[in-house]
Amino acid sequence: MTFYDAVRPLLFSLPAETAHGVGKSALRAVDGTPVASVLRRRFVVDDDRLRVAAFGESFPNPVGVAAGFDKNAGVVGGLAALGFGFVEVGGVTAEAQPGNPRPRMFRLREDEAIVNRMGLNNQGADAVGRRLREDVAASVPVGVNLAKSEVASMADAPADYRYTYERVAEGGDFFVVNVSCPNSEGFRDLQNKDELAAIFRELVEAGASPLLVKLSPDLPEPALEDALDLVDEFDLDGVVAVNTTTDRPESLASAHASETGGLSGKPIEDASTRLVRFVAERTDVPVVGVGGVSDAEGAYAKIRAGASLVQLYTALVYEGPGLARDINRGLVELLERDGFDTVTDAVGADL
Repeated sequence: MTFYDAVRPLLFSLPAETAHGVGKSALRAVDGTPVASVLRRRFVVDDDRLRVAAFGESFPNPVGVAAGFDKNAGVVGGLAALGFGFVEVGGVTAEAQPGNPRPRMFRLREDEAIVNRMGLNNQGADAVGRRLREDVAASVPVGVNLAKSEVASMADAPADYRYTYERVAEGGDFFVVNVSCPNSEGFRDLQNKDELAAIFRELVEAGASPLLVKLSPDLPEPALEDALDLVDEFDLDGVVAVNTTTDRPESLASAHASETGGLSGKPIEDASTRLVRFVAERTDVPVVGVGGVSDAEGAYAKIRAGASLVQLYTALVYEGPGLARDINRGLVELLERDGFDTVTDAVGADL
């Protein structure tokens, strides 16, 4: 039994958002202390076979933390000490926003899933940008998830995204255009081709680079193909596939399955891997695979389906702080089994 196995019942006795706050407080407390060095020795897997080069950045391993875990760039150092190869902070909006009323995060324990309707609560681009510049000394690449402020109209959305980018530009290593959050007003309309093009145009003119877009799993195939056409048209650097879903698989057993919000975790794993393959077959840019990753086999399936990098969030709740180490160790074993010299050699092996 690990330490996390022992404390998980206590954490699970707390509301999900409260427990999340406790975990982040612990990571903040150890950042910059000798404890962080102890964590790095225990959790970081240093193996050149895991290194990935993508959109101009060098990643020590392909396993990252998805946006939503560290909304305000407060625990990047702690997450790196747990062995993650990169961290995507945010979503960040131009204006600070409180998000939706609580409760707004629910564990689906029987399904190893979470439903959230957080509503892009964050401290705003000025505060997050300042923290990235002044407080974050990251040993791994840091991405920034750019999202639309609730108060911004559709007509103002491009300028709103640009404002956010310009405030966080100095502290980020790559930038992800989030037009697919299911828990904030107006995001569905942002996924129309014309709206997307206007946002991309504004950010490209602002010099945003490397620039990626995060897609929704709920878009029909023609809309996904439209988005990928724009990736090519604006010469974007990558695609994140995918965000949480509003769909509810019939297999869900938890009483919280009917809660409104975006579903993440194990139940969306196979569908998200199929969408990684869909994207990878239609574009030449690196794909970041997100959705249901909780072990080495799941991460490897996304890599073989075309993902250069993978991200997770929900599995941290269920598996605990050793997760990145366990996945990276498992990936090395899977690479050896299949005769690949590096992770990059395995990308798209099943296409």
